[in-house]
Amino acid sequence: MRQPERELKKVSEIQTDFAEGFSIQDHKGYKTLTITNPWPGAEKEFTYALVEKGTVVEFQSQFDAIVEVPLKSIVVTSTTHIPSLEALGVSDKLVGFPNLDYISSEKTRNRIDNAEITELGKNESINAEVLIDLSPSAVVTFAVEGDNKTVATIERTGIPVLYNADWTETTPLGKAEWIKFFGVLFNKEATADSIFNHIKTEYIAARKIAQNAKETPTVLSGAMYKDVWYLPQGDSWAARFIQDANANYLWSDTKGTGSISLHIESVLEKGQKADYWIGPGQFTSLSQMKEHSKVYAQFEAFQQNNVFSFTTKKGATGGVVYYELAPNRPDLVLKDMIKIFHPELLQDYELYFFSKLD
Repeated sequence: MRQPERELKKVSEIQTDFAEGFSIQDHKGYKTLTITNPWPGAEKEFTYALVEKGTVVEFQSQFDAIVEVPLKSIVVTSTTHIPSLEALGVSDKLVGFPNLDYISSEKTRNRIDNAEITELGKNESINAEVLIDLSPSAVVTFAVEGDNKTVATIERTGIPVLYNADWTETTPLGKAEWIKFFGVLFNKEATADSIFNHIKTEYIAARKIAQNAKETPTVLSGAMYKDVWYLPQGDSWAARFIQDANANYLWSDTKGTGSISLHIESVLEKGQKADYWIGPGQFTSLSQMKEHSKVYAQFEAFQQNNVFSFTTKKGATGGVVYYELAPNRPDLVLKDMIKIFHPELLQDYELYFFSKLD
């Protein structure tokens, strides 16, 4: 972020309960949106001034972008942004997206089919010429590291670029709270707050129900890729769901928020007798798994048909629904987990994201 020319007087801060990657301040006549953790290990923050039409902000050089709100149009670059736009009732403002096939939502796919959303190529190299023709009020992007040439190219056109780092949050409710990021861009703060409070209430209630379980099953996760088994680390978003569903993730003691790579021998030793297997990669059936590697059939969860995947439910063009919607609806993910591990606790609930592999 650019060095401030003088300290801004903060009037009030819009509260975030779980998200750690952004903050919103309400100043006199405008708001500021600060991205405090734009990517893992980032050493800088980004602060954007959000102004109403006709508002003049002093000391503009201290901001990374000046954005007029409410946005009249927007380009986003991650499918996780789509559900927030839809929930806030502003999905009609979306005018462009890189690789439209990844989008699963039927509502947004209808707009794509009606040529209301423009294809922008790949996220790493957005078609700048097409983007300039669209002239959106803002582009919302993400970065896995600081060196993003596409962002610099877009900024030179005068189109504001904002980083969204929902994916860096490690708690389910932390990710979901990023709806407030979009709420402030469209002057929909109250709506965003209401939506998030509903999700939070449902999540906490489900977590409480899970505590009534009489048993704590053991859980295995992940699958092999080129003879290396990848599974979630113990502090990760995925591991937290298993914990909150009152199950014992066998690698919960590993440190980190990403994934860990292991040799098959160590996974087999620790996870062979696991009661359940969650998220076995892209496989859509047990026979497909066994065909890929006979070692999968050695796990008791496989033998007992207790393998559950979230990759079987896809949009019309192949996008996985879970990747798009799950970060926004952790309450549904948690209920799925509880239904899988403790079916007696949610007898009338039907799985939303997950399917048992046949």
